[in-house]
Amino acid sequence: MKAKTIQICGTGSGVGKSVVVSALCRILLEDGYRVCPFKAQNMALNSYVTKEGGEIGRAQATQAQAARLEPTVDMNPILIKPTSDRRAQIIVTGKPVKNMSVYEYVKYKKKAKGIILNSFKRLAADYEAVVIEGAGSPAEINLKAHDIVNMQMAKHARAPVILVGDIDKGGVFAWLVGTMELLTKEERKMVKGFIINKFRGDKRLLRPGIDFLEKKTGKKVLGVIPYFKDIKIPEEDSVPLEKRTMAKSKQRALRKGVIEIAIISLPHISNFTDFDALENEPDVRLRYVSALDEPGHPDVIIIPGSKSTIFDLNYLRKSGLAQKIRQAFEHNPRLELIGLCGGYQMLGECIYDRGRTEAGQKETKALGFLPVVTAFEKGKILCRVKAKEISSGSYVRGYEIHHGRTRLLGGCKPIFKIIERQGKKAADTDGASLENSRVWGAYLHGVFDEHNFRRSFLNRLRRKKGWAPLTITAAFNLDKEFDKLAQLFRENMDMALLYKIMKDGA
Repeated sequence: MKAKTIQICGTGSGVGKSVVVSALCRILLEDGYRVCPFKAQNMALNSYVTKEGGEIGRAQATQAQAARLEPTVDMNPILIKPTSDRRAQIIVTGKPVKNMSVYEYVKYKKKAKGIILNSFKRLAADYEAVVIEGAGSPAEINLKAHDIVNMQMAKHARAPVILVGDIDKGGVFAWLVGTMELLTKEERKMVKGFIINKFRGDKRLLRPGIDFLEKKTGKKVLGVIPYFKDIKIPEEDSVPLEKRTMAKSKQRALRKGVIEIAIISLPHISNFTDFDALENEPDVRLRYVSALDEPGHPDVIIIPGSKSTIFDLNYLRKSGLAQKIRQAFEHNPRLELIGLCGGYQMLGECIYDRGRTEAGQKETKALGFLPVVTAFEKGKILCRVKAKEISSGSYVRGYEIHHGRTRLLGGCKPIFKIIERQGKKAADTDGASLENSRVWGAYLHGVFDEHNFRRSFLNRLRRKKGWAPLTITAAFNLDKEFDKLAQLFRENMDMALLYKIMKDGA
């Protein structure tokens, strides 16, 4: 049986397409459908390693979790990971192909289209419903000639399109009407309705705008989704970081007796969801910083992962942040300095890139906090990992995504003993720390998601400050968050109309 389809497009990036897809995946699952997500092409630095060892966008992994599925590479066959303003690493069905310029990728799209359609065909054969996510805006005039993710994808999938606009940004009616005006007559017919997202206030006051929009376009508004803060769904990329920090500034200023964690906001920060679990702890004040003279005296500084490690390392030096990190470390004898993945590499003595895998520099001096050296290799390590922290015996799970191979020199020791890689027994190690544990780094993404390890880490910091340790609280339950999200959408959407649209098709 051919799957029913629906495609969620947006008036632009960051309007909430990914969350809408997650909500619809959970709703369709609850209503008895075998449903899966699909995004032909995603541009994001937040990625995820699938069970088969492929790399996809984190958003599609989250959407698969909403559908209670194991994520697969078919759900996001093309992933673009920018390395600069004009170049990006192109991931195809989970594996890196090469770094391409914008022009090179446009030419490659002819081949990519066939790969995308094959992935969609497999999903459509295996599932009863496929919820498709577009990218950016479907009305980008300069991109439409080689579109493989928006209206051309919807056309191939025979998917009716719902257009999402973000009212919190302002100008949502102009944005929705303007997008429709820039679509062709055929494309406008494919759009079956609108969702107004992130609304604050009394919906009755929105009625005149909705009436105008529906009369002007001949399309119905399926729902007005309230702006929510109490549902914790992982973000897709780093766009929300500054807003998140600003939104919580007052809350941070009022809270006392907390551990302050400063995450360095790198230009090419990747997998910032590594820190979501820390941010949700009751005794943590977490902020993303671009300057360490911002208010606060951190107990921990974390240099996160990066898609362009050498570029971001040079950025730390040029911006003065590298010197400020060293000053903070030397001034506060209790401060811990941590590096994850690219951040781990930056903490070492030197980074070698003789094959120019990432940059033009063959050798770059690193920050010198850890006696380790890293060499980039062409082959990319992509694997899920189960490990044990050597000092505490705590078990952790995570995943590795990196080109670098790091070698420990004298004066430091590994942190984790690797037990499994991709479900197979392993007997190697990961990470490095100094004897006093004030500086440590590791490749494992997601390590703080393990609540035993996370609480052990935080309690160690509490003891340094002379505070009593806290007990381990119940683990965060993402599945319940999806239930809450689905309920919110059910209460604010015309679900009968949505199902009719899906039944009638494009």
